[in-house]
Amino acid sequence: MSTIPITRRGAEMLKEELQRLKHVERPAVVLAIAEARAQGDLSENAEYDAAKDKQGFIEGRIQEIEGKLSAAQIIDPATLDAGGRVVFGATVDLEEEESGEPVTYQVVGDDEADIKQGRISISSPIARALIGKESGDVAAVQAPGGVRHYEVIKVRYV
Repeated sequence: MSTIPITRRGAEMLKEELQRLKHVERPAVVLAIAEARAQGDLSENAEYDAAKDKQGFIEGRIQEIEGKLSAAQIIDPATLDAGGRVVFGATVDLEEEESGEPVTYQVVGDDEADIKQGRISISSPIARALIGKESGDVAAVQAPGGVRHYEVIKVRYV
């Protein structure tokens, strides 16, 4: 199995979700199933069906997170030294060439991407266009509205 790059913060978020699922959500759904069983006939028991569905989702998510954590390659951006190039974990200050609008993104793993917080997935079109670029370089990004050009202003490892 190949490794999955993830930042230290992303790994901690997955570990917290795993703890919550195992120690809060799983026991709660087991209790809900027991209560629904106590009501009698299971063939027409909507609460039982809903609880079983939720249990299946929780168990699936637990397996998914455990798999990701076992294959994770945890990268601490603060310890990176890529010579000013954009790499996984780097924070990049950009300027959109047409509008002059400044934007800042951190290149992170798929599970921790959140555009509202300035974290973009390594597999996103903009991150793929930025990888390997340095300050002063221009990245052409294929966006739904056409090609957009971003100038790399600064690359930081924080």
